[in-house]
Formats: sequence, structure tokens, C-alpha cells
Amino acid sequence: MEAIVYEEFGGPEVLRLVRTDDVHAGPGQIRVAVRAAGVNPVDYKIRNGWMEAAFPTPLPATPGSEFAGVVDETGEGVTRFSVGDEVLGRSATGAYAAHALADADAVAPKPDELGWEEAAALPVATATAARVLDELAVTEGDTLLVHGAAGAVGSAGVQLAASRGATVIGTASPANHDYLRVLGAIPVEYGDGLVERVRAVAPQGVDAVFDAAGKGALAASVELRGGTADRIVTIADADAAKYGVAFSAGGGERQDEAERLAEYAALAAVGELRIPVAQTFALRDAARAHELSEAGHVRGKLVLLPGAH
Repeated sequence: MEAIVYEEFGGPEVLRLVRTDDVHAGPGQIRVAVRAAGVNPVDYKIRNGWMEAAFPTPLPATPGSEFAGVVDETGEGVTRFSVGDEVLGRSATGAYAAHALADADAVAPKPDELGWEEAAALPVATATAARVLDELAVTEGDTLLVHGAAGAVGSAGVQLAASRGATVIGTASPANHDYLRVLGAIPVEYGDGLVERVRAVAPQGVDAVFDAAGKGALAASVELRGGTADRIVTIADADAAKYGVAFSAGGGERQDEAERLAEYAALAAVGELRIPVAQTFALRDAARAHELSEAGHVRGKLVLLPGAH
């Protein structure tokens, strides 16, 4: 099968499109013919070798953790899915490929009304956002500040927090402010003067901070929390420990993740949850997608289409 593989850690140039051996479903697994695969910032961080402590990666490796596609093989003991089912979820073998394996309990049915690209954009963004909101104990009446609110994870965080009854302030470039208003956030420009701008729209203060950007806003976040790092979580800033801030890396699967993913997919299918797809790429152009991801400032999700040429 065709797959993107890298045999050494490094920049985007280490990604190569090759033919590899077919994969086959083991016990409790399904094999999926991948129609779309999401590109996430963690993919380039793993590719660079920066995440070895959290995610040890044997080489050669195929990147990618989320996909949407069609089940074409089921392993022993799988009863939830059958060949021909359309699904979305997390891969156990790397999603930048023609076929991917997944644990059946990490996968949800894809609604007919949800496109392949939009489905592939959901698993990581929604699971990450939900995990961090749970860690922050965001609830009705809270005021939440989200850094990087226009990205895929930030967009999910804004919408899921708003659905919990929180008031959400989102940092982004001015070009993304109208978009954040549509999602239900009060937009604020990031950069110098951030503390004053946030205080202007939230004079009562902020109850929690979700940093999905990793762009050096932790000092301002601590100041906005009255000098404490309590209820501040980052998924992207390597300086978290310097400020006493919790770094959320995930890594473990939630028991209810597939159930939550099915709920989010149903909401996305009717337009009540939006993770916009910024750009799509053929599988052979994975290096270009990584270059854009690493440069930052992507509104929404970059998606690979293994069947495109």
C-alpha cells in the first residue's frame, strides 16, 4: 500500500511516499481504507524527534493519528463494525496511508451528512479540547480565555466551552475575529497589551485559561489569573514548568472517547460544531502540509486525501 514514511527524525524533507506491506486487523481491531487523514501540530513535533519522552517512536514510522474512511477488514472479536461501514477515529498504525488499523473502541460511525474531510478534522481537536476543559473543570458561569482560538483545537475548545455555559474570550489575529464571533467567542488580539485588552472585555477577571497556541502567553495568563497558575493548562508551550503551569499531553485513551466522538460527529453533521478545513493535500504532498502546520496561523485543519492525485 502507499504510505508516508520517515526513517530518521528531521524536517519535512524526511517524509517520503513509499509502498509498504499491507496491514491487517488483529484482535479487537478494524482496518480502514483511509479517505482523509488529519494533520496536527503534534505530527511535526514527533517527526522532529521533540516528543520522544512522551511518545517514543520506533523508526521507520508513518505519521498521523486521525482518519475517516471505510472499514474493509475486521479482526477477531469485533462486533461494533462491519465491512463497508463509514467511520472516523484514531489510528494505531499511522493515518498517512492508504490503509490504517484502529482499535474498534477508538472509532465512531460517520454520519452520512458529514464529508470525509470534515470527519477527519474532528477526532484529535475535539478529544483534546474536551480533555483540557475537563482538566480545567470549566462549567456554567466561568469565563474562559482560549489562546489560539482560531486553530482546530482552539475552535473546538471555544464551542465546547460555550456549550457548557461558559463565557469564552479567544485570542487570534484580527483577520480571524469575525470567525471567532461566529463560534461564540469574544475576540481579542494576541501580542503586546494582551492583559489590558482581556481586562477591558472581562473586568471581572478570567476563571481559567486554555493555551492551544504555545506562543508565549503564559506570563500574561498567570497575571490575568491574579498571579496564580491555578486553572491554566497549555498543550503547546514548552515553558509551562517555568510558570508552574500544567502541560496536558494526553496519550491515554478515555473510556468514553468513542461515545463522545459519535456525539461530536452528529453535531458536526448538522452544523452545530465546526472544525473548518483550511486546506487539503494529496498524500504525496504531506511534506508541504507539515511546512504549513509548522509555520502556524492555520485557521482550522489541514487534511490529507490518500486517494487524490
